[in-house]
Amino acid sequence: MDIAQLSRRVLSSDARLGGVRLVVVDGPAGSGKTTFAARLAAALGTQIVQMDDLYEGWSGLDAAVFDRLEEEVLGPMRSGRDGRYRRYDWDAGYFAEWHDVPVAAALVVEGVGAAARPVDPYAVLRVWVEAPSEVRLARGVARDGEHLREQWVRWSALEDAHFESDGTRDRDDLVVDGTTAGPTRIS
Repeated sequence: MDIAQLSRRVLSSDARLGGVRLVVVDGPAGSGKTTFAARLAAALGTQIVQMDDLYEGWSGLDAAVFDRLEEEVLGPMRSGRDGRYRRYDWDAGYFAEWHDVPVAAALVVEGVGAAARPVDPYAVLRVWVEAPSEVRLARGVARDGEHLREQWVRWSALEDAHFESDGTRDRDDLVVDGTTAGPTRIS
């Protein structure tokens, strides 16, 4: 199944988040989630909410990030209203400007934790993107700089714990090989 077929599948499914078809793209950092989500969002003609904008920095993979996603985006959309969230500025260390998330036919939420168990009732498609750990670390260090290698290693441990407790990988609808950006299995 290619991206065009996948987008048609999403748009033909029944909306579960108010009138919105929610797609969540999850997997470890550096696996290729952003690349895949961008391709799918373009095919769907919709925007992406990136979990990176909702974490409160390197230690932000906690319950508060899911509360922000629920309160600022998912809750309003479930009620038929536009969402709105504040983007975390990783350099400055605080939540900065607001970003609007208008109600649309579909919405893609991308990032570690996007497919956490609380979104299951609302997601029409749960995508898991994976790549070998050495590829992911190399991508992260190439993007963020060698000086953040230790942060990446710490983050990896946080996400491993999250995925284990949440069972994220076991609930996916689609697995994507992040080294090729192609689907490897569709449920």
